[in-house]
Amino acid sequence: MRPPVAQASKIVELQGGDTYDLIAGFVDKEINGTTHRMLAYNGSIPGPVIKVPQGAEITINFTNETGMKTLLHSHGVRMDNAFDGSQTTQKDMEPGETFAYKLKFPDAGAYWYHPHVRDDYAQEMGLYGNFLVVASDADYWDPVNREVPLFLDDILIEDGRITVSKERSDRTLMGRFGNVMLTNGETDYKLSVRKGDVVRFYLTNAANTRPFNFAVEGMRMKLVGGDNGAYERDAWKDAVLIGPSERAIVEVLFEKSGMFAIQNKTPDKTYALGKVIVADIPADVSYAKDFSEQRTHAATIQNIDPFRPYFDKAPDKRLLLTIDMMGGMMSSSGGHMPAPYGTEGSRSGMPDGSMMGGMGMMAGVPEGGIEWEDDRTMMNAMATPDMVKWHIIDQDTGKRDMDIEWKLKKGEPVKVRIFNDPKSAHPMQHPIHFHGQRFLVVARDGVAQTNLVWKDTVLVKAGETIDIILDPSNPGLWMAHCHILEHIEAGMMFTFKVE
Repeated sequence: MRPPVAQASKIVELQGGDTYDLIAGFVDKEINGTTHRMLAYNGSIPGPVIKVPQGAEITINFTNETGMKTLLHSHGVRMDNAFDGSQTTQKDMEPGETFAYKLKFPDAGAYWYHPHVRDDYAQEMGLYGNFLVVASDADYWDPVNREVPLFLDDILIEDGRITVSKERSDRTLMGRFGNVMLTNGETDYKLSVRKGDVVRFYLTNAANTRPFNFAVEGMRMKLVGGDNGAYERDAWKDAVLIGPSERAIVEVLFEKSGMFAIQNKTPDKTYALGKVIVADIPADVSYAKDFSEQRTHAATIQNIDPFRPYFDKAPDKRLLLTIDMMGGMMSSSGGHMPAPYGTEGSRSGMPDGSMMGGMGMMAGVPEGGIEWEDDRTMMNAMATPDMVKWHIIDQDTGKRDMDIEWKLKKGEPVKVRIFNDPKSAHPMQHPIHFHGQRFLVVARDGVAQTNLVWKDTVLVKAGETIDIILDPSNPGLWMAHCHILEHIEAGMMFTFKVE
């Protein structure tokens, strides 16, 4: 018996105290003329947009009908620890099991839910959905004509099949880059608006690995929010960089009728992600004046003010992001390793600064610190967690990954310096995510950041040093990890306790 056909996502509005049933199960979905068996929440890809008031507490009765173990993680939500939906708080849910997640939403903005068991498989197969938290202050955002949640994603399809294995993780070197772009689950996404409409887009990057540099053809965008609410000040942007699991909230004024491409603009290529069709019919109400003004968000500034004395202090914690190849036989510090296929086994410098190792050519730092595409397809496809170990290393203790034992005190901000090793065997970007807490990115390569927003994930470019101020406000044992999903499978995670 075939599963149901995947549906488009719907908005579900809940109030405090409400209960909602959410089921993860199988669907059939057509992509470019071929039907694929995929996974979905409540039969839609993306899953339902769950819209709740700020400050509300709801219960999600979750049922696992995926045929594999899973958990439901509410990403960026500062809920009670018991309902984090991660391996530090809950046993993996077996097929057929149910669990009641009681979720609190203290922060306005866009959040999302996704699996936390073999995310590299289950999320790739369609398991992701948004929470939209409506601010308790009616003036928190400027007025707009439309609000549109947009998931940016990609999927790898080769020879008519989705290329991802349920049995084992692969592509653990660079992560899985898709070759088909999906916007809200569709290859031909279309949005119809009226001339003069101001649209607020809530953007979420659900890709396993790919960063998106989001733009709307010919349009100036106003960046107003990030992971956990509003920026201190609105900012004009031609494009907005969004790493895996990050969110961005942008507003766009469509002044002219016509058709405008939604784009991912990389240094080498511009990808079409969909289109906006602007009808030659005037907007019901004009918010052009509000759009033209760059607003200062006093509530965000006041919320950040108590943390400013910590910005210039010395780091309390220092993390290094790096890699071991072939199970640790080739590390970021170099050294000799057995040579497969009768090749030379030691790493040697190449004229372009890259290195040769047992898996082939190891890249130097990519331009701008970001890998935009998989340019080592064969080598990456062969990489498994047995061959590649990604690490988060505590530079003060020397402990790495799950051996790290941070104990933080509730209400005492912690300055964390994160350094992404440019001399590792494979320098690339890493989106680092902290569960259950929020933080501020206060410096990049020593340059103070002057327009702040609360975040739960930060994209650390290859060779970059980032300083964050972590707000440990939520007690419990939590996870932190790289949100390139194949890197999680390759060990790039640790835990910390807030007491």
